[in-house]
Amino acid sequence: MKTARLLQALSQQLDALHAQAAPLAGHATVSARFDRQLFRTRSTLMFAYLEEAQHNFTALRHAVENGQQEQVGWLAEHLSAQIAAIMRETATWSLRQWDSPSPSIAKWQRRRLQHQEFERRLLAMKQAREKQLAQVTRLDEQQVLVREVTALEGRLSRCRDALSRIERVLARLTR
Repeated sequence: MKTARLLQALSQQLDALHAQAAPLAGHATVSARFDRQLFRTRSTLMFAYLEEAQHNFTALRHAVENGQQEQVGWLAEHLSAQIAAIMRETATWSLRQWDSPSPSIAKWQRRRLQHQEFERRLLAMKQAREKQLAQVTRLDEQQVLVREVTALEGRLSRCRDALSRIERVLARLTR
């Protein structure tokens, strides 16, 4: 009777855990999430840990049916530890944004090309405004163009700072 209630409680916990971890099931991380003593899988996907827990639940059910008391005790304890660990992991997932794979070199190279294009366009816009400024005679139009040139210089400076940061990241990744 106790084992039937235990199996039912573990089944309900696993079902709730599958629902709770569903949004995270396909996300991979850089390193393994759990200790090798707790989970045998080498995968970094939450789905793999859920599958292993489900497999252990099935093994527990078979051990109960076959009357293997020692195995039932060990599997029940091990499965409850796995469930608790997965519950903790899903509860703290939002805090682990750092645990995602580093961006690829191709992504950073695309960003560099994009920022170089921004820089080229900003330079062209600044030169066009400076050319207009040289031709304008009215004071109010000159003031507007001077403000636009100043704003474009600020944007150009920020763009160049971003480009230098991207270059540093690429240098680190290609070492």
